[in-house]
Amino acid sequence: MSVILETTKGDLTVDLFIKERPKTCLNFLKLCKMKRYNFNRFHHVERNFLCQTGDPTGTGRGGESIFGLLYGQQAKYYEAEQVPVLKHTKPGLLSMVNVGDNMLGSQFFITLGDNLDFLDKEHCVFGEVVEGHDALLNINEAICDENHIPYQDIRITHTVILDDPFPDPPGLEIPIHSPEPTKEMLDSGRIAADEDINDMEGKTAEEIEELIAEKEAKARATILEMVGDLPSVDAAPPENVLFVCKLNPVTTDDDLMIIFSRFGKIVNCEIIRDRQTMNSLQYAFIEFDNPKSCEDAYFKMDNVLIDDRRIHVDFSQSVSRLQWKGKGRGVEFVGKAFDPNKEDYKMKDQPKREQSKRISSDDHPKRYAPQQRQRDFQPRDQYRGGREHREGRDGRDRREHREDRDGRDRREHREDRDRRDHREDRDRREHREDRDRREHRTDRSDIDNRGRRGGERDHREDRYNHDHREERHNRDHRHQSDRRERDHRERRRSPDRSHKQEDVSAQKRIRRSSSPKNSHRTK
Repeated sequence: MSVILETTKGDLTVDLFIKERPKTCLNFLKLCKMKRYNFNRFHHVERNFLCQTGDPTGTGRGGESIFGLLYGQQAKYYEAEQVPVLKHTKPGLLSMVNVGDNMLGSQFFITLGDNLDFLDKEHCVFGEVVEGHDALLNINEAICDENHIPYQDIRITHTVILDDPFPDPPGLEIPIHSPEPTKEMLDSGRIAADEDINDMEGKTAEEIEELIAEKEAKARATILEMVGDLPSVDAAPPENVLFVCKLNPVTTDDDLMIIFSRFGKIVNCEIIRDRQTMNSLQYAFIEFDNPKSCEDAYFKMDNVLIDDRRIHVDFSQSVSRLQWKGKGRGVEFVGKAFDPNKEDYKMKDQPKREQSKRISSDDHPKRYAPQQRQRDFQPRDQYRGGREHREGRDGRDRREHREDRDGRDRREHREDRDRRDHREDRDRREHREDRDRREHRTDRSDIDNRGRRGGERDHREDRYNHDHREERHNRDHRHQSDRRERDHRERRRSPDRSHKQEDVSAQKRIRRSSSPKNSHRTK
């Protein structure tokens, strides 16, 4: 069985446990039907724990059950159902508030966290939210005071019963329209639920910009505190320390102290250096004895030329000298802090550990003498000679830079020439390869043509020889056939004559062979 609770943060669809909690579900459904939850506000909201409502007075001490409406004050509360046991294991569970002695009225709460087991034996679970968890998240993120009362009202505007399996008890008069909220119910002293909160209303453009900048600074400070860069959100840098950057690497602490001492007494002047090489990192911190001197130096020394460099001056934003004393115990300023109520604000009994945080200008030459140039600690009467030495060194540096630039130009010119030669060689090689390919194609086409013409001529010669041989063979065969036929005819006519002729021919051959000429030829 479902009920929709319409709130100012969104709608919640609730399924009731009819079988496990029939009496509690009857009480809740009939109160919804009587519109007793309309305009009730969530008077108690604890993040990731619960949000409580159901009290028409909004104080957390009012409300009565449906039985009190029907039968009077003696039935204002009813006894809670404990069997079966339903536990508070997840967000979105509806549970009736136990007013004492295991008695229930009209107030209920919705869980906003997991595993709230300590509520199981005291409060009675009777339903759960199945839709509208986004509205629950909005309620959970409401901004509340120290008593967990939201600064802006969150109210139930209307209840809709989707299904009611219980018959109405006798004497229950259901209103036709939703009742109008009373003045006492709406006058909670908080921001109204439908009121538009505008912090910028009635303020000028400058005030709005200042407010936005303040909020952004507060957000950044909160992030820095979360990552551990700030000891506290409210931590502020000292007002008597000046930050100087874009320094020349040859500028020393004594130089800065002499230049800035005209604005007031300098307590500490330190150029930040690399830990290993002790070379200047080109920025410094200058601490004055009062904020007024620091402010005068800020307005006068910005963009001033020192050692051929335009420096930049600003108020220090470093909080490295603020030591966090622990949660809820604030911060402590390590070192010399400005106190306008004292003539001498310097800490006389300063521990050695705190003194080691910063090194005075008098002790600086002793500590960093091996790493400094010899010029840095010469007497002031030789400052002119030091300047001439620095100018000579700067000129040497410029010459070396010019020589390096010329060498780089020569290298670039040589590299360009090599690239040009390589490109020309490649072009010549490609041209030669193209020419060879064209000649090869021409030779091959000539060979193909000659081969084709030679093949035709050979074919004609072969065919001519073949025809000639066949013709000669046919002629010989024809002659032989004619001779055989003639001999055959002659033998048939006169065989004796033929024998005689053969004898005559044989005698002729013998005489021819026995003649002197043939014998001489034989010898």
